Amino acid sequence: MAAGMGYLKLLVMEDFKSWRGHQVIGPFMRFNCIIGPNGSGKSNIMDAVSFVMCEKISNLRVKSVRELIHGAHVGKPVSSTASVKIVYCEEDGEEKTFSRVIRGCCSEFFFNDKSVSRSTYVAELEKVGILVKARNCLIFQGTVESIAMKKPKERTQLFEQISNSWEYAEDYERKKKKMQQAEEDAQFNYNKKKSVAAERKQAKIEKEEAEHYQMLLKELDEERIQLQLFRLYHNEKNIDFLKKSLDEKNMEASIKKETLSTAEVAFRDKKKVLGVLNRDQQHMEREMKTLEASLIQQRPLYIKAKENTSYQIKKVEMSKKSLRDKEKSCDKEKQSIKELERELNDIEKAWRAFEKKTEEEILQRAARIELEESQLERYKELKEIARKKVATLTQQLEKLRWEEKADQERLNLNRRKKKEVEENIKQIMEQIEEHKKRIEKLEEYAKICTESLTEKKQQVEVLTKEIESSKIRMAEVNEELNKIVGELQNAKIDYHEGRRQQMKAEILESLKRLYPDSVFGRLLDLCHPIHKKYQLAVTKVFSKYMTAIVVATEKTARDCIRFLKQERAEPETFLALDYLDVKPINEKLREIKGAKMLVDIVQTPFAPLKKVIQFVSGNGLVCETVKEAKQIAFDGPVRLKTVALDGTLFLKSGVISGGSSDLRFKARCWDDKEMNKMKERRDSLINELKDLMKVKRKETDLKQLHAQCHGIQTRLKYSQSELELIKKKHLANLYTEKSKLESELVNIESQYDMLNEGVAQRKGKIEEFQKKINEAEDAVFKEFCEEIGIENIRVYEQEHVRQQEEIDKRRLEFENQKTRLNIQLEYNRDHLQKLTNAVSKLRETIHKDEAEITGLQKEEEKLLKNVNEIVEEQQHLKDRLSAHKSEVIKTQNEVEEFRKTLLTLNREATKLQKEATAIETSLEEKRLRRHNMLLECKVQDLKIKLLSGSLDDISEVELGTETEGTQTTSGIYEREEAIQIDYSSLAEDLKDLESDKDIEDHLSQMQQEIKSKESTLMKTAAPNLRAVEKLQIARDKFQESIDAFETSRKEARTCKQEFEQAFLSPENPEEPYLEGIGFNCVAPGKRFMPMDCLSGGEKSVAALALVFAIHSFRPAPFFILDEIDAALDNTNIDKVSSFIREQAHEQFQMIVISLKEEFYSKADALIGVCPERDDFMFSRVLTLDLTEYPDMEDQERTEQHKRSSVSE
Repeated sequence: MAAGMGYLKLLVMEDFKSWRGHQVIGPFMRFNCIIGPNGSGKSNIMDAVSFVMCEKISNLRVKSVRELIHGAHVGKPVSSTASVKIVYCEEDGEEKTFSRVIRGCCSEFFFNDKSVSRSTYVAELEKVGILVKARNCLIFQGTVESIAMKKPKERTQLFEQISNSWEYAEDYERKKKKMQQAEEDAQFNYNKKKSVAAERKQAKIEKEEAEHYQMLLKELDEERIQLQLFRLYHNEKNIDFLKKSLDEKNMEASIKKETLSTAEVAFRDKKKVLGVLNRDQQHMEREMKTLEASLIQQRPLYIKAKENTSYQIKKVEMSKKSLRDKEKSCDKEKQSIKELERELNDIEKAWRAFEKKTEEEILQRAARIELEESQLERYKELKEIARKKVATLTQQLEKLRWEEKADQERLNLNRRKKKEVEENIKQIMEQIEEHKKRIEKLEEYAKICTESLTEKKQQVEVLTKEIESSKIRMAEVNEELNKIVGELQNAKIDYHEGRRQQMKAEILESLKRLYPDSVFGRLLDLCHPIHKKYQLAVTKVFSKYMTAIVVATEKTARDCIRFLKQERAEPETFLALDYLDVKPINEKLREIKGAKMLVDIVQTPFAPLKKVIQFVSGNGLVCETVKEAKQIAFDGPVRLKTVALDGTLFLKSGVISGGSSDLRFKARCWDDKEMNKMKERRDSLINELKDLMKVKRKETDLKQLHAQCHGIQTRLKYSQSELELIKKKHLANLYTEKSKLESELVNIESQYDMLNEGVAQRKGKIEEFQKKINEAEDAVFKEFCEEIGIENIRVYEQEHVRQQEEIDKRRLEFENQKTRLNIQLEYNRDHLQKLTNAVSKLRETIHKDEAEITGLQKEEEKLLKNVNEIVEEQQHLKDRLSAHKSEVIKTQNEVEEFRKTLLTLNREATKLQKEATAIETSLEEKRLRRHNMLLECKVQDLKIKLLSGSLDDISEVELGTETEGTQTTSGIYEREEAIQIDYSSLAEDLKDLESDKDIEDHLSQMQQEIKSKESTLMKTAAPNLRAVEKLQIARDKFQESIDAFETSRKEARTCKQEFEQAFLSPENPEEPYLEGIGFNCVAPGKRFMPMDCLSGGEKSVAALALVFAIHSFRPAPFFILDEIDAALDNTNIDKVSSFIREQAHEQFQMIVISLKEEFYSKADALIGVCPERDDFMFSRVLTLDLTEYPDMEDQERTEQHKRSSVSE
């Protein structure tokens, strides 16, 4: 086994596909071949390994997982479960097991006999190098050729799964460079051969002129050496001085950078503190909102409870008032009853005294008036006669008198009733007035409540509309903001600009504030190409003017430059509208086909800016392609300035400037303009969102308004219900009772009038009957009266009868008064009883209401306590928040101070860096000048004396600002610093020159002398004294060049043949990640052909080469291949099997399913699969170890490899 690698040890299957029962295959060796007849179950081993490595069921040649159970394909599964397990052995001998078990319609995964999830299982496979998605260890039957025939897109997906293909870039580049070098050598030797041939011809002509020319040339070389020594000496003095200055500046810059780094750390720490404070503040604000919500929830409940308590108190007060009125009425009635009882007692006492007095008077009167007995008898007889005579009239008179008496009593009763009814009507009118006053108050209060409710509802409606509109607008703003942020993220825009860009933007804003009417902005911000395709061309032509600032006048530009110097800002380019010298546009250029004028493809909404665009663009033309631009620029009668869409610029002078590497980056500024607009829009949307959030916070005010409306509605409801009760019930009852009493009063008055009329009529009748009775009595008692000496009998009777009538009258009065008092007393007692009952009911009602008020007051106090606690907590939180905000503001000020300090330090560091860069630039110029002088000495073969080093160490490239990279240039300079020049031959007076003027004057003098000698040399014809020797050398060189050319051509052919075996090519070289990858193969000795035109064997070999290349990049511990040799001939089988055997013993374990003896004879072990049948076919396995039968060729190869290793 190869060291440092794991391997597949065993494969254990149970009732899987054609493998019945418990089957163990293995142990596997480094190179294993699985053989057997068709249909025996070889590929089922491949399916088993694929199954245990999480391969999809559809790729295992079945439709469902149940069909993997042995016998399921014929409808007779031997079990409800099946499993596959592999035993993997690590390099240190540790064994890991991976199992997958089928249960029902799903499968379970086991790692080291423990159930795990699929993701954990896949992760463990990846730890040992098996990539499930990439399938980096499995090649199925028939897929070898399909790998070579994959479409470019599919191949790209394969490479993306494998990835990291850059590891082979170095080998590719090395071979490519070797091929290119071989081709260049062949071309160089070919050119050398031509030049040597020409040299051989010229050598014959130059023979006589050589010696004279050599002498003059030597003198000239001496003069040149002196000149170069003089220039080199003073150049080295300048280099030493600049090095010293540069070291000092670098030291200052290093110290400043350390200070800047410390300040940045402090700034970041302070920003972290500010972030913590801001988060705490947000937490407090959230708590404040929670308390406000609780307060909004509790305050309406408290208001409602307060309203209920107030209403109940008013109700009790009204009940108490009514109770007091009733109690007063009761007291009044009791007093009235007492007075009546006292009056009744007084009347009874007076009546008894009257009766006693009457008896005494009768006794006295009887003693005073006396008739004789005969007279008295006669009086009685006459009286009897008269009585009989007037008996009918007397009866009628008595009847009338009794009727009169009854009517008189009814009249008295009517008078009392009338008085009581009038008193009741008066009381009802007073109650009606009280109710009317209460109605007026309630109506006024209801009106105020209605107006307040209307006003509150209007406020609610306005606030609701405002909040709803703000919510809708918030949704729109969020949607637009998300869209803009997404576009900014897609464009990979960094929200935090660099310090330099930020400072330049701040400077421009400052200039705009100072000169608002004169500073318009940067050129790229004021205009834009009409189409995106013109961006590169416009960027190339605008060049340095892209970021130029456009101003109105030259004076403004000078003032701005002065301001920049004061602020120590970076230099800026200014374009003054009144200072520009603009050439007129050549209108004929617009007629050229295939080209557009630059001034026509740049748009601007700022009319005066067209003059600036015309100044910057001139009469430049834009063409679609480089070919068209070159043709229009140089092939016409007049040369024109043109630019292609890729940025290639053709100037009138013939200079061609290609698109530089940073041109595309510069052209991004046009897109950055749109990004800046989007950023500004984003900022405005964020500010608008903040304002909308403030409006949304008014929801608390809305809830408070709703609570106030609810309270007003409750009070209005109570008022309206009370008003309705008074109007419909109390007032209606009073009016009904009043109308009843009025009608009763009318009846009483009508009865009184009728009784008065009856009494008057009866009085006349009584007088008439009395007159008749008197006349009848006078006729009977006429003689008796004359006898006793009286006018008539009534005189005698009146003496007795009058007294009796008076007595009867007084008795009647007493009786009437007593009856009246008894009736009044009985009425008052009934009324008192009613009032007492009403008072009892009112007291019970008041007691209940007061108990209810107590409960309501407790509830109100509880709610008030909650509200006060919330308000107190809110106030405490407000105080904390206010203190915290002060701390945040203080920290923000500190952060701002740190930022200002950081900016100051950054400016100082930038200034030092610029100064160091300027010194470094001067030093580079001096070094470049020294290099060029040394190169000139080398090229001119000037033999200057050196203390150390050699002129051969000097690079033959003439360095410039754009010729070589910085690394190459610095390497050349380091090598040349080792060259020390001997200045002993240089005169001391030339060394002592200090001023630049003296050095330049002497340099000009020396150059003038050299030019004089060069002109003399040019005029003198130099004979070639070494022409014969040169001719022989030329012949030798010619032969050498022929040999070298042939050798180089063979080398190039060999390298090219080696290089062009198989290669991958992107379909889109510019952006290869957007398109597919092509795969092509050129067989040795054959021309290039597409993959479709290759033979089956060539496709298989190409595909295997690609597979092994991919696998070598991301190797798995073992590789399983299924019948990859199907399309190979014996020669290719030998090559492939040898390669696989070599890889198996050196790199990874190989398991190959093969049917060809030429292939599997090279294996370390054979695993034979044979079919057996009973009810249906099942597979059996046999294993053969071939290492016991060594291959002679293999032994020879191994020994040769060992010998080569020992020799090395």
